[in-house]
Amino acid sequence: MNAILIPYFKIACELSNFQSYLVTFAFYISYFVMSLPSAYLLKRLGFKKGMMVGFWAMATGAFIFVPAALTRTYEVFLLGLFTIGAGLAVLQTAANPYITVLGPKERAAQRISIMGICNKGAGILAPLLFAAVILKATDTDLFRELGTMNEAAKNSALDELIRRVIFPYSCVGTVLLGLGLMVRYSPLPEINTEQESAEVATANADKKSIFQFPHLILGAVSIFLHVGHR
Repeated sequence: MNAILIPYFKIACELSNFQSYLVTFAFYISYFVMSLPSAYLLKRLGFKKGMMVGFWAMATGAFIFVPAALTRTYEVFLLGLFTIGAGLAVLQTAANPYITVLGPKERAAQRISIMGICNKGAGILAPLLFAAVILKATDTDLFRELGTMNEAAKNSALDELIRRVIFPYSCVGTVLLGLGLMVRYSPLPEINTEQESAEVATANADKKSIFQFPHLILGAVSIFLHVGHR
């Protein structure tokens, strides 16, 4: 939904182009910040509790949008976006291994591909649904009239505009809280990352460095280029 938020925040919070694109920066920088902490968190709590924490962190970020909208404070919106991204980083760190290990090993790549297709489908639907909720047919006229309004009328109109995010993000936060509880008490088995199977241990016995796993390096480069392209 960030693609919708950029122009929306630019108008509602009266931002420069640079400030508006911090929406994307605040979200994706959380992946960089949370990459290593996510691994330590999952090692300490386990994967199921870790996914719950990820969902709840995202819920917290969504709920931060409420005071941000009530005060029309752009910096608080950025904090909410960063928190959502941090929770998503934890969630993806835990969820991706589950996709690969829950089921036949031979079909792991197929399951990852299906997950990617679902992810892309949601990426198409979410902005459309979000725009339908917060944007109105009369907004074009409102945007034209903002320049002719006095300061009090303009602030009132912008306050009304930005507060439209309260309802959808409150709903998103509530759903994420529920999903966190569902995962925590689901029958999903815990993933043991401390022990390797005999087959894996034998195959990797002579490997001492991450750079001896070229498929991992190439995968990281592919993801970097994919996110950079987006």
